[in-house]
Amino acid sequence: MRHLTPAALVLLLFVLHQDLWFWRSPEPLLFGVLPPGLWYHALYAVATAALMWWLVRNIWPAHLERD
Repeated sequence: MRHLTPAALVLLLFVLHQDLWFWRSPEPLLFGVLPPGLWYHALYAVATAALMWWLVRNIWPAHLERD
């Protein structure tokens, strides 16, 4: 049960990576420059990095670091 939440979060990010909803829309531009697909992937990359940091910090098996 302890590993169910991290697995669900990874699965959620996998599903969110398939951003089919921003491909046909050039608006709204973020800061008047970035199209939606680009700023979505920038936010996605930050969320993925945060999840990976959390996974390594809390789920990483400590016995692998003892040697």
